[in-house]
Order: sequence, then C-alpha cells, then structure tokens
Amino acid sequence: MNYRDTMNVNKKGHLQIGGVDAVDLVNKYGTPLYVMDESYIRSVCRAFRETVEKTYGEGGVAYASKAFSCKAIYEIAMQENMYIDVVSGGEIYTANSVGFDMKKAYFHGNNKLISEIKLALNVGVGTFVVDSFDEIDLLDSVCAENGIVQKVLIRVNPGVEAHTHSFIQTAKVDSKFGFGVKNGYADEAIDKILGKNNLRFAGLHCHIGSQIFDKQAFALAVDVVTDYVVRLKERGVVVDELNFGGGFGVYYSGDDPKYDVKEYCDYVALLTSSLKNAVEKKGIKKPFFMIEPGRSIVGEAGVTLYSVGAIKEIKGIRKYLAIDGGMTDNIRPALYDAKYDAVLANRANEKATEVVSVAGKCCESGDIILKDIALPAAKRGDIVAVFTTGAYNYSMSSNYNRNFVPPVVFVKDGKSAYAVKPQTYEDLVRNDVSLEYKD
Repeated sequence: MNYRDTMNVNKKGHLQIGGVDAVDLVNKYGTPLYVMDESYIRSVCRAFRETVEKTYGEGGVAYASKAFSCKAIYEIAMQENMYIDVVSGGEIYTANSVGFDMKKAYFHGNNKLISEIKLALNVGVGTFVVDSFDEIDLLDSVCAENGIVQKVLIRVNPGVEAHTHSFIQTAKVDSKFGFGVKNGYADEAIDKILGKNNLRFAGLHCHIGSQIFDKQAFALAVDVVTDYVVRLKERGVVVDELNFGGGFGVYYSGDDPKYDVKEYCDYVALLTSSLKNAVEKKGIKKPFFMIEPGRSIVGEAGVTLYSVGAIKEIKGIRKYLAIDGGMTDNIRPALYDAKYDAVLANRANEKATEVVSVAGKCCESGDIILKDIALPAAKRGDIVAVFTTGAYNYSMSSNYNRNFVPPVVFVKDGKSAYAVKPQTYEDLVRNDVSLEYKD
C-alpha cells in the first residue's frame, strides 16, 4: 500500500480516506463503492502545473478524461487551471455541461464521428489532435460549412516502444494511433493540412503508452520528436506546440515504485529538461509544452470498497473470498492481468494470516479481482478495500449480468458527497422497450 497524509489507518484500526473512516462510508453509502480522495487529486494537479511553470515556462497540463470522467472531475480541473483532453462526444458534453472553457480542450481519437466533430466545433473545442488522413478532409469540410478555422495538432508515432503491457503501448510502428515519422506519413499529413483553408497546423502530439516507469523512454520520445521538428524547420514548417501525452506509471502492487506527489513530478521535469536541452542544442523554436496525465492524477486517489460474501475453500488448492462487485466495476485484471493491493478496511492494522483470491460475482471464471493476496482471515461482512482504482475502473465499468455500476463518492477534510449517484433497477431498464414491429 502507498499510504499518505490523506489515506492512512486510524486509531480504530480502520482505513481512513480523506479524513473519513471507510467503515462509516460503507454504513452510509453501501458497497461496492468507488471512493475518490479530492485533496490528493488537487495536489497532483497543482504539482504538475507548477513543475511545468518552474522548469519550462510556457506550457500547460491537460487532464486525460479517459482515466475518469464525471462532472466533478471537470469542475476540479477548471478550478485548478488545468486543460483537458477528451476522446468522445460524451466527455465533451460532460465537460461543457459544467462550464469548462472548451478552448482549453484537446480532442483526440482515431475515428472521430461526424456527430462528435460537429459537437466539438459547436462548443468551441480549442484543439483537434488529428489521427488519420480521412479525418483531415472531414474536419476541413465541416469547418468550412461553419466558417471556422480550427487549430490542429497531428499525432505522430515516434516508434518508441515503452516497457509496458503490449495492449497499452501506443507508439509502436504497428499501431492504430498516429502518423509514422519514419515512414513519411507524418510529412504527408502535415502537407495535407497546410493545403486546407479551414485548418491551422500548430504542432505535434505523441503518446508512447501507459503505466510507464521507464522514464528514459520519455526522454527518447523528446529526442525523436525534436529531431523531426528540425526536419520540418528545414522545410519551412513552423512547430508552435509539442504535446507529449501522458502515460506516467503509478503504484499498484508488488515492486511498482511508491512515488509521492513530488516524485511524480520527476516525469514532468525530465520531459521539460529534455525539451529545453533539445531546443538549445538543435536550434529550434521553443514550443508551447503540453502533457496529458490521467492515471497519475486520479489513479492512487481512488479506492474501491466491497463487502465479503460467500467464502469457499478448495482444500490444498485455493480459498476464495467472494465480493459484491467484480469485473463490472474493475475489468482490468481480466483485461490486462492487472495486479492490485488490498486490505480489510475494517481490520486494516491486522497482520495477514492467509493467502486468498478475491472473486467477483459475475458469471465468468476470469472474474478474479485479486489472485493469491495475503489478508487477515476474513469473514462475511468484512470490507475489502482495493487500492489505486481511481483510473479506468469507473470509466470502463459495465452493467454485465445487469449488475449496477457502483456510485462514486468524493471525500475531503472528513466530509463525503456523491459525485455519481447509485443506479437503480429502474435505471437498468430505462431504455428497454417491448418489441413492436411496424410495417
């Protein structure tokens, strides 16, 4: 566990998050329950933004919506003077609904729908990150219809393979994302944009993957991208902005590094120092600097609370603790073989005495949230707290087996409040209709 000031064990031996006893949260809101530590989220946002200001100057930090999206997180991003990146009409609509300044939004996606493009233009999204040749023509056409000249970056594929899970490497030569630098596709995309009347080429974006601890991979990405900027300069193409995406690794379990907020800023400082050195060494224009962290802002801020139900032991093989959630609220173990740390929140100071696997309630053999984890001997009604579930858990949740998506509660300074209310059975059937075929 990566405990901190806002997440610790209190005098009762209970897990405490944001000054609120996890047992009290369960008594008030029930389980399963996503809990988000607001103070921690804000502290990371501020630290990242201040690091950019102190170590580089002109730049910004965009919160990557895909990690966790709801009205509350966009309100926090707005209050913390953040930019955002969005990848769908739903994320755009949600951010705009709370009054976020959409000029500070970056719209990503390898297949932006026409309806999403029109929505983004209508609400004034500041920057499109173009990801295909087809999109260039489509975006220019829609912009022309609306009398708009749209700022765009192109997403380049620098060919840097970070040491992470193959499913979340995004800068390999064979990737659905980006234009290759080495194969000339990036040049072709830029030339195409420069030939359009309603698009303004502003710079480059790259994102080499997710959950990356190999910090030198980021330095290598800066080197490759700035080499490309030099080539563009020789062609007379001006690059005003470089956006290096996100992908900073966080602590989940085992040997993952346990960073505090300042140590997370080492990722940012490495990028800014690498870029400053490249600007000076290679004689290029100092660009506006952007990064787009998501997981590192909300990942460790999140804890999911479950109640233990059935307990099943297969002698000599394995003991299973069944919880009242599962792959519907955390698909990552089944999808990526993701690992987590956990405690019994109501007995958080007790020593582990047995090795168990924590199983979800879905009708899938692969619905195992924690495999072979050491915990105190659990009994029905104990509370399992799974750490680092703030990123990609709620975002990727589902109603499989017609289970509920858990509510989201934010905690801060000893207080708690819903950010996302609980679902009801009525919610599950709200859009269902009885079949009625008509001629």
